[in-house]
Amino acid sequence: MASFVTEVLAHSGKLEKEDLSTKLSKLCTRVEKIKGEVSEFITNKYDEFLPSMQSTEDLVFQVDGLSTDVDQLKSRIENEVSRDLHVAITEYADLKEQLEKNTVILSVLKQLQKFDSAIEEYNCAFMGKNYIAAARHLEEAQACLQQLKARKGCELKLLDALRIQLIVQTNKLICHLGEEWQQLVTWKVPPGKGHLLMEHFLKPLVRYPSLHVQTVVQSKETVLQLSCTETEVEHAAPQDVFIKLLMVLELLHKHLLDVPLEEPTKTVQEKVVLSQVLGNMIWEDLSECIIKDCLVYSIPTDSSKLEEYEEVIKTTEMFEKALKDMRFLKGDSTNLLKYAQNVNVLFASKKCQDVIVAARNLMTSEIHTTVKIAPESKVSVQKLPNPGSGDRRKTQQVSRAIQESVNLETQNKLGQHTFSLPACRISESVQKLVNLAYSTMTEATSSGNQCAIQLFYTVRHIFHLFHDVVPTYHKENLQKLPQLTAIHHNNCMYIAHHLLTLGHQFRYHLPSPLCEGAATFVDLVPGLRRLGTESFLAQMRLQKEELLGRLSSAKNFANIDVEENDIAANKALRQIIHHLKRLGSVWQDVLPVHIYCKAMGTLLNSVITEMISKITALEDISAESGDKLHTLCKTMVEEGPLIFTPLAEDNQNKRYQEEVPVFVPKWMKFKELLIVLQASLQEIVDRWTDGHGPLAVEFSPVEIKSLIRALFQNTGRRAAALSKII
Repeated sequence: MASFVTEVLAHSGKLEKEDLSTKLSKLCTRVEKIKGEVSEFITNKYDEFLPSMQSTEDLVFQVDGLSTDVDQLKSRIENEVSRDLHVAITEYADLKEQLEKNTVILSVLKQLQKFDSAIEEYNCAFMGKNYIAAARHLEEAQACLQQLKARKGCELKLLDALRIQLIVQTNKLICHLGEEWQQLVTWKVPPGKGHLLMEHFLKPLVRYPSLHVQTVVQSKETVLQLSCTETEVEHAAPQDVFIKLLMVLELLHKHLLDVPLEEPTKTVQEKVVLSQVLGNMIWEDLSECIIKDCLVYSIPTDSSKLEEYEEVIKTTEMFEKALKDMRFLKGDSTNLLKYAQNVNVLFASKKCQDVIVAARNLMTSEIHTTVKIAPESKVSVQKLPNPGSGDRRKTQQVSRAIQESVNLETQNKLGQHTFSLPACRISESVQKLVNLAYSTMTEATSSGNQCAIQLFYTVRHIFHLFHDVVPTYHKENLQKLPQLTAIHHNNCMYIAHHLLTLGHQFRYHLPSPLCEGAATFVDLVPGLRRLGTESFLAQMRLQKEELLGRLSSAKNFANIDVEENDIAANKALRQIIHHLKRLGSVWQDVLPVHIYCKAMGTLLNSVITEMISKITALEDISAESGDKLHTLCKTMVEEGPLIFTPLAEDNQNKRYQEEVPVFVPKWMKFKELLIVLQASLQEIVDRWTDGHGPLAVEFSPVEIKSLIRALFQNTGRRAAALSKII
C-alpha cells in the first residue's frame, strides 16, 4: 500500500517537490556546518596560527563535494521550475532564493580556498628561491582578499586576519630580497651618507667635473670606483658627463640589470627587464639633474657660438640612444634631447637672464665710485651691418631717414654739444649699466627674430628695474648723504639722456614690429627724470631745514647788543656759512655747473630771506644793534658768493659764479638791507627816490617804514622821511 501511495504521489509531482525541499534543507545544514568549520579553520590558521594541514585537505574535499551537490541540485531545480513554472512559481521562488544564498556563501568559501592555496604556493616558491613566482602568488592572494572585501556580510575579524597574514608575507619577501641584493652588490661610501646610486654615483658625476669613474675587474667581482683630480673647470662639458654616466649604467646593465621580470605574453611580446624598472625610477631625477647642473651651463652666451652647440645636440642624442638600447629608457623619452634642441629659445632665455643678473649686480653696487662725463663723451657701439639689407621696405625707410637728416644739415646748424649731457660725475656702475644696454641691443641685431624681441624687452626691463630697485636698495644712503643724492640725480639724467636715442639707433636693425616704431625707450624718460629730480629735491628740503634750524639759534636777532645774543647770532651765521661751504665741496665736482649754482643759490636764498624777514620784523634797533646787524649781514655778503667759486678746470663757467643775483633772487634786497642798517634818514630817502630808486625795487613802503621806525627815534626828521615813503 505504501509503495502504491508513493508511486501515485510521485506521479503527481508532489513527492518530488517535497523531496527537493528536504534535500535543500539538508544542504543548507551542511553549508552552515562547513561555513563554521572553514571560519574556524581560517581563524586558527591565520589568526591563532594552529597547524592544520590535514584539516585543510578535509575541508577542501568537503567543499568540492558540496559544490558538486549544489550544482546537481541547482540543475534539477531549474529544470523542474522551467517545466512547472505555471504551477508552482511561488514554492520554487523560496527554494531558489535559499539556493542563491548558499551559492554566495559557496563563492566566499572558494575565495578563501584560493587565498589559502595562493599562500601555500607562495611558501613553496619562496622556499625554492623562485621570487618572481612567489610575488605572483602574493598578487593572487591580494586579489582574493580584495574580492572578499567587496562582498557585503563577510566577517571583519576574518578579513583582518587574512590582511595581516598577507602583509607579513609581503614584508618577509621584501626583506629577504634586500638581503639577497646586499650579498650581490657591495657599496663602499662615506659613513653616514646613505647607500643610493643616484646620490653617490650618478648625481656627483654630473655636478663635479673633477670626478672620474673607473672599473676594476678582480677574480670574482667587478669594482666601480670614483676618483678625484684637480681641475679649474667649474662645470663639466655634456660630452664628458655622458661618457661617465654610460660607464656606470653599462656596468650595472651587464652584471645586474639585464634580468627578465616575467615571460612575454601574447599581448606583450617584449620581456620586461630590471633595467627598465630602474630607468623608470631614476630617469626623471637624473634628467633634471643633467639639465640643471650640466646642459644649462653649455648654452652659449654669444650668438656666434651657436654653431658649436650642434655637437652638444649630437652627443645628447647618442646618449639617449644608448640608454634606450639598454632598456633604461622607453622610445618616447626625449626630455634631454628636446631641451638641447631648443637652443634658440634657451640661448635667448639665458642671455636675458645673464643680462638681468648683471644689471641687478650693478644696481646694488656702491654709488660713490664715479667717473667724469664730458659733453663729448660717447658710448662705444660696434659697427652695425647695413640695415634692411635684403628688405626693400626697410631700405626705403632708412633712405628716407638719411634724406631727412641731410635736409636738416642744409639749414642753420646748431652747436656741436647742443644736445650733449653737461659735464658731471656719474656712478661707474651706471656707466657700465648703459654700456650693457648698448651691447645687448647690438646682440639683438645679430640674433633671430624671437631672440631679438626678447633681448629688446630685456633692456627695457633693465631700466624698469633701475627705477624700482635703486631708490629702495640705497634709500638710507640717499637720505643721509648729499653727495650720493647728487650722483643719483646725475645717474637718472644720464640714463634718460641715452634712452632718448637708444631705440632710434637700433630701430632699422631689428625685426618687425620693432623696426616699425615699437623699438623705443622714450616713454621711460619722464619717469627716470622725475626719479632723479624728486630724490634731489627731497635732499634740498633736508638741507634747507638744517640751515634754518641753525639760524633759529640766533634768537631772531633781537637785542643783539647784549653779548650773549651777539655770540649766539655770530655762531649761527658761522655754522651756516660752514655748512654751505661743506655742502658745496661735495656737490661742486659732481653736479653740472648750472645745477650746482641753482641748488646752492636756492639754499643761500632761503637763509638770507629768513634773515631779512627776522630783521625787518624787529620793532626797536639800537645804534649798537644796528652796527652788529650790519657786521653780520656784511659777513654773509662777503662769504656767501664764495660757494660759487669755480673749480680750477671750470674757469670757462666763471660767469655763473659772478652772476650771484641770478641764482639768489633775494640777493639785491639783502644788499639794500645792509646799506639801510648803516644809512642816515636822508640816504634812505635818496635811495627810495619817490618809489623809483633801488631801495624801492626791493622793499615795499611798509617794510621801509618799519625799518625807519626801528632804527631812528621819533623826531620831526623821521616823520618827514616817513611821509616821503609812499
